[in-house]
Amino acid sequence: MKAFDLSGKVAIVTGGNGGIGRGMAQALVEAGCAVHIWGRNAEKNARALEALRAKGRAEAAVCDVSDARSVETAMARVLDAFGRVDGCFANAGIGGGGRRSFLERPIEEWRKLLATNLDGAFLTLQAAARHMVERAGRGDAFGRLVVTSSIASVFGTARNEHYAASKAALNALTRALAVELARHGITANAILPGWIKSEMTEGVMSDSKFVGAVMPRIPMRRFGTPEDFGGIAVYLMSGASSYHTGDLFMIDGGYALF
Repeated sequence: MKAFDLSGKVAIVTGGNGGIGRGMAQALVEAGCAVHIWGRNAEKNARALEALRAKGRAEAAVCDVSDARSVETAMARVLDAFGRVDGCFANAGIGGGGRRSFLERPIEEWRKLLATNLDGAFLTLQAAARHMVERAGRGDAFGRLVVTSSIASVFGTARNEHYAASKAALNALTRALAVELARHGITANAILPGWIKSEMTEGVMSDSKFVGAVMPRIPMRRFGTPEDFGGIAVYLMSGASSYHTGDLFMIDGGYALF
């Protein structure tokens, strides 16, 4: 199992202070990886960092991934702290709410969501990839780019078309990067979560009508948890996935099949 030992590796996890991002960050640290979490909320960062440091090496930065200067500053902090970046988990994102009709969607709401979910991933992955390509040019080729997409990217997602569009774009971005960056020893893959218990989904999961409609469509008969994403994070960060790129991993308890 040496391939899954992440000792000496460094990963960034955006949105790593909660939900799926925190689940991935926790597993990475436990596997020996040094982790740098980025989040907008300093207090949440601090709480997550305390838990991560109880298991291994971790740092945090306040970062708005939709702002290029903020991403640049956060990347500099990672390199100051750890000297390198081996993996980048572009996980930060916001939900669409699912309540407003497409016919009533203000352009400002569309742009705000895409600024975080799509532009934020673009800026984060670009900063990480530039570093990885430069390092590969010096004979140190290794890179892992991982995107958190959604099963909404492959379904007809009524009243949430802006969210679905942002995630579908991430799938295409992932595949493009997998092809372009492979020659530098960099892989790119996307994770498509199903219905996961997190701060983002608290509202709908407290709605008995929603639960009654969705739960029968999940073959495993439970909602996912952030911990369900630890294993895939370690695999994608590890040497075991060195020939696995351009994939879309559905982690949804079988929801998409039924």
